[in-house]
Amino acid sequence: MQNKTNKQALALHKKLGGKLRIESATKVRNRADLSLVYTPGVAAVSLHVAQKPEDARIYTGKGRTVAVISDGSAVLGLGNIGALGALPVMEGKCALFKTFAGVDAVPLVLDTQDADEIVETVVRVAPAFGGINLEDIAAPKCFEIERKLIDRLNIPIMHDDQHGTAIVVLAGLINAAKVVKKDLNKCWVTVSGVGAAGVATMRLLKKHAPSVNIIAVDSTGIVGKHREDLNGIKKELIADGIIYADRSGDLVHALAQSDIFLGVSKPGVLSASMVKMMAKDPIIFAMANPTPEIMPDEAKKGGAKVIATGRSDFPNQINNSLAFPGIFRGALDNKVTKITMEMKIKAAQAIAKLVPKPTAQKIVPDMFDKRVAPAVAKVIR
Repeated sequence: MQNKTNKQALALHKKLGGKLRIESATKVRNRADLSLVYTPGVAAVSLHVAQKPEDARIYTGKGRTVAVISDGSAVLGLGNIGALGALPVMEGKCALFKTFAGVDAVPLVLDTQDADEIVETVVRVAPAFGGINLEDIAAPKCFEIERKLIDRLNIPIMHDDQHGTAIVVLAGLINAAKVVKKDLNKCWVTVSGVGAAGVATMRLLKKHAPSVNIIAVDSTGIVGKHREDLNGIKKELIADGIIYADRSGDLVHALAQSDIFLGVSKPGVLSASMVKMMAKDPIIFAMANPTPEIMPDEAKKGGAKVIATGRSDFPNQINNSLAFPGIFRGALDNKVTKITMEMKIKAAQAIAKLVPKPTAQKIVPDMFDKRVAPAVAKVIR
């Protein structure tokens, strides 16, 4: 099946020559049109915008256009495949922006993987855009890049691998908790993977449910006070009280009596026997792509009550496309300059509410549900 899909995807992209086209918003049919669209008439528009920069959102495409930017250092499950390798993915992201939210998006892949150079490049091109969607940039530099850009620019900046994932995970957890009749504030959560998605998800979950207990596990083991090899981001998680840092050991030790497993790591790290160690009616979000931390059938053998993955061929797909189109649609429409934590929580709640009676097989809406982007956009203000 996968080989067939790969062949079809290659054939489609070759036939299309890429997924994006640029079309003029107005027709240039004669000299009169030309004089309005370009010289001499455009000079009046240029002078107006130069004198009133805030009007650029009205008189140019800035107010409806987002840049989708990547350095190709962490592309899907493919790793560091560089700028050109990232380009088809960024084009696809732009197609989703247009399809789901009517947002014009431009792919920009950068031929540098230096954090400072990326920041400077984005700052230089930012005047043309109403928002910046960062994509497929490796951790931990993605945190530094996003923070610096938020500080320097007055347009919304969002690293989708972090916050798009976190928003949809939280939406799913809100409804999954209803299915198993548990209070997130009283749950123990084990998170496998402390990269971009893992860190953002833990922070958003803790903001939504301040009393939740989160144990983070990386490739070395439980992230805790006993570790002397932690990077700055992991130290922040401890210092900020995001994670429970007084336990040591590996994933098995972390899972003991946990209510929820969130996997944003790699295939096969979880087994049915490990799921059996968890609390009653465990919730499993195994989101490694394309192969999850545990396959749904195996998770069921361990007694999992609600199972979600990142795949479209299983129920409960946790897909960023439920979040980012509406986030930027709302940000552009409402002239938002910063995507706040409160907005992200409201976005997750809006997504969750679209499934008023969640079940084990249905905790998030379908990504083609036309209600999603407008519902999310409505709360981004």
